Amino acid sequence: MARKKTPKGAGYRSGTPNRRSTPAPVTPNRNKLYLAIAGGVLALLAVIAIGFVVLGGVGSKAAPSLASGETIVQGQGGHWTNVTPDRLAEMLTHKDFTLLNVKTPYVGEIDGTDLYIPYDQLSAQASQLPADKSAKILVYCWSGVESKQAAQTLLSLGYTNVWNLDGGMNAWQSSGRTLVKKNR
Repeated sequence: MARKKTPKGAGYRSGTPNRRSTPAPVTPNRNKLYLAIAGGVLALLAVIAIGFVVLGGVGSKAAPSLASGETIVQGQGGHWTNVTPDRLAEMLTHKDFTLLNVKTPYVGEIDGTDLYIPYDQLSAQASQLPADKSAKILVYCWSGVESKQAAQTLLSLGYTNVWNLDGGMNAWQSSGRTLVKKNR
């Protein structure tokens, strides 16, 4: 008996079905998988949207309103606000904060400084700091390195209104302002 020739594209090749021309049936398990993936994607988008609003995204009323010369820096357990020398000079005209020099060793200070506590002694000398943990405290050092560490220490001590002079006394002097020396 002679073998019957099947025309090309008829769906068979050497007796094997051509899988490209016949789509696989969608099974109930595959439908469940698609629904699970879609549900996961929607849940992820919901989490991202909630996080965006909570962290102060566009349209959120929780976003802080910053004055010119201020930036927010996220620390562990909170955040602090960096200010430029120009912004600090403006703030000193209507001072409502504790100005804290944390530079070690002492090399001078910005006029109007309230306290001198080396950055690595803040925890040990916390009794000198304001008792009110929501009091505004602005820290500075020579270049900004030690004051960033001091800002983080203040956050860990529970202070919630921490500020930092970005660039420290070096930036203060570079902006044309002077330092004073006291017996500390």
